[in-house]
Amino acid sequence: MRTLLQVNNIHKAYGAQVIFNDASVAISEDQKIGVIGRNGAGKSTLCKIIVGIEEADGGTIQKSKHLRLAYLEQHDPYKLDETVTSFLTRYTGKEEWECGKVGARFQLKNEILATQIGDLPGGFRTRVKLTSMLLKDPNLLILDEPTNYLDLKTLILLEEFLQDYRGGFLIVSHDREFLKKTCSQTLEIENGSCTLYPGNVEEYLLFKEEQSQQIESYNRGILAQKKHLEAFITRFKAKASKAGQARSMMKKMERLKTIDTGHSMANVKLKIPNVEKNNLPSFRCDSLDIGYPERKVAAGITMDFNQGDHVAVLGDNGQGKTTFMRTIAGDLKALGGAYRWGHGLKVGYYAQHVLSSLDPESDVLTHLSNKAGPEILRQDILNLAGSFLFKGDDVLKRVSILSGGEKARLCLAGLLLSKSEVLLLDEPTNHLDFETVESLGRALKTFDGTVFFIAHDRTFVNMLATQIVEVKNGTVMRYPGNYEEYVYSMETKVYDELVEEKKEEKKSEPKPVPAAVKSKLDRSALRKLKSERSRLESRVAEVHERLERHKKEWAEIRDIFANDSSSWTADRNTRYEYLERVIGEDEDLWLELTERSEVLAKKISAG
Repeated sequence: MRTLLQVNNIHKAYGAQVIFNDASVAISEDQKIGVIGRNGAGKSTLCKIIVGIEEADGGTIQKSKHLRLAYLEQHDPYKLDETVTSFLTRYTGKEEWECGKVGARFQLKNEILATQIGDLPGGFRTRVKLTSMLLKDPNLLILDEPTNYLDLKTLILLEEFLQDYRGGFLIVSHDREFLKKTCSQTLEIENGSCTLYPGNVEEYLLFKEEQSQQIESYNRGILAQKKHLEAFITRFKAKASKAGQARSMMKKMERLKTIDTGHSMANVKLKIPNVEKNNLPSFRCDSLDIGYPERKVAAGITMDFNQGDHVAVLGDNGQGKTTFMRTIAGDLKALGGAYRWGHGLKVGYYAQHVLSSLDPESDVLTHLSNKAGPEILRQDILNLAGSFLFKGDDVLKRVSILSGGEKARLCLAGLLLSKSEVLLLDEPTNHLDFETVESLGRALKTFDGTVFFIAHDRTFVNMLATQIVEVKNGTVMRYPGNYEEYVYSMETKVYDELVEEKKEEKKSEPKPVPAAVKSKLDRSALRKLKSERSRLESRVAEVHERLERHKKEWAEIRDIFANDSSSWTADRNTRYEYLERVIGEDEDLWLELTERSEVLAKKISAG
């Protein structure tokens, strides 16, 4: 396997802050690497140094003559008034048919190609940037936080593409699930150095935890030895007959060194001030219409929730999730109907636009102290500030000098300290590293108040959501299943759409293949068949496991009704009907997938 890129002993500092100190890593073709590390550790800086946007203060970057590098830019290279096709042809120099062919991988086709980019939702704009990157025919991709602001469908499309991509890539992401599904190796950036591990992110974190436990055990032994030697020295150093032994013991003690554990990936702990626990109604809306004076987004929204419900608001970008959240936060006037919060409940709202409300002359600690509930202790404020990476003198920084990410973390920390019974969170996980994301999820899970939140980080949503609201095609409704079932249904839909697209492609008559390259293509086709069958087998196992779980739950609800008809509720009936429907769908899907797998097995045997 050829080495495409070699990072050799690089140094990088911003003033007194050292980012890299003698850091090295080699990247070969076909390596699928997930990059992790705390905010500020240097993940994005490494990407920028590799692609030449920034320069290292020392060290070298060696690039192979075979390297074809592509970088998913954080800034937008397009103009909002350009159509998708006009941007792609201008930016890449490729013909329209080539742009359309690559764009189809991300379902950019037909009328979307003729749409002005400014009229597309954020997820589609990211698809446009991905297409422009791939049109350069790279063999190494650098993706810096590609999942930010992506809806679930676009995220799944990106995963499907990366799983089939034959080149290598380096992905910076705070989405553990995304890294787990796409990357087979892990690069941690920590304490100025780079550590490449030959396993995915979960395997690496397990290795780190085991390593940390071994170090702690070793350090406990060293400290015990030191304590024993100190006792001996204290007892005998004044006695002439033992003075020589005491000096020997002192030298031995000086040689005993503990191992510095550095930063632990699992040491981020958030403590959110809790609120009074009850099961009273917290939110209700009746025939609510949402949108803008010139455009209605959704109508007839009717639902209610109790205190303690944690509600994930899900749907494709552009469907109206943020419009719904802004409306119930009172930031946007309802077009019709009504909504109300429970009596006396304090509602706190976090969204990207609230950053503009920060006082630029205030400092971090003053802002957090002003937002904190009256009984919140100063130490509790400092602890939470530290969890959001405002440590030591950082709490004295003025708001005016904070970066966009720091301001976002500051607003979120202030909201969590406010002791609001209701938290409305629009994309709270952006600008957080995944340790902090997961710590936030664990902390909110134990929060006794009501939470409505929009997030695309699947690990975070799965940790927190007890209820699902889906925003889709002008409606806002409860989803009858849990989040795992929602993701599965979306994955199945995307997969089926991709299969149909492949069938359409196969209808076109293939060009004759020269005999000299036929055997190579046959081997490549065989590898693809084996890869596709392996994925099908995994899906067969997933569907079977899900089917058995659904059947068990359906039978339990049926038995409850048979034994005690008075225990029947509307929610239980909705769940029963939902399970009955998806069991039938999963049985059909299991049969279809099994048949596909058997067909592929025959083709592989014949090949």
